[in-house]
Amino acid sequence: MGDEVDRIVSAWKRERPDLDVTPLEILSRITRVARQLDIARRNAFSHHGLETWGFDVLAALRRAGKPYQLTPGQLMHETLVSSGTITHRLDLLEGAGFLSRSADPSDGRGSLVKLSSLGIKAVDESMADLLLRERELINSLDSSQQKVLANLLGAVLNTLDQG
Repeated sequence: MGDEVDRIVSAWKRERPDLDVTPLEILSRITRVARQLDIARRNAFSHHGLETWGFDVLAALRRAGKPYQLTPGQLMHETLVSSGTITHRLDLLEGAGFLSRSADPSDGRGSLVKLSSLGIKAVDESMADLLLRERELINSLDSSQQKVLANLLGAVLNTLDQG
């Protein structure tokens, strides 16, 4: 029993037998899994009043450990966004009560961003909900298959990150 990618690959092999379509067999499936993951994430986060970008910011603060605070620069690095983007996101999240900002006592020009109790609750509940949904996406694989897949994808990602 095949999937949609098998149908696409078969058609390309028929139409262009001169091409090696192996990358399609792998990367088209990754793209389709990524779409499903994006839907699962949006659904998990929206149930807790968050967008994906909001979860990313709150999760970075939560992972930092107590007292759950980082500088805007550290958040830019953690979430891979620009200064203007992080400022806008922090404004929105602060307005919703998920975090607060204060002057950085060690840097008179800087500020610290701290997760609020509402932010901790939202990110913790979102993370638990997300993991349930993500588990559903991979439940067709047993634990050893999941580990092999994680290692293989890690090898691909390491190569991409280095190049």
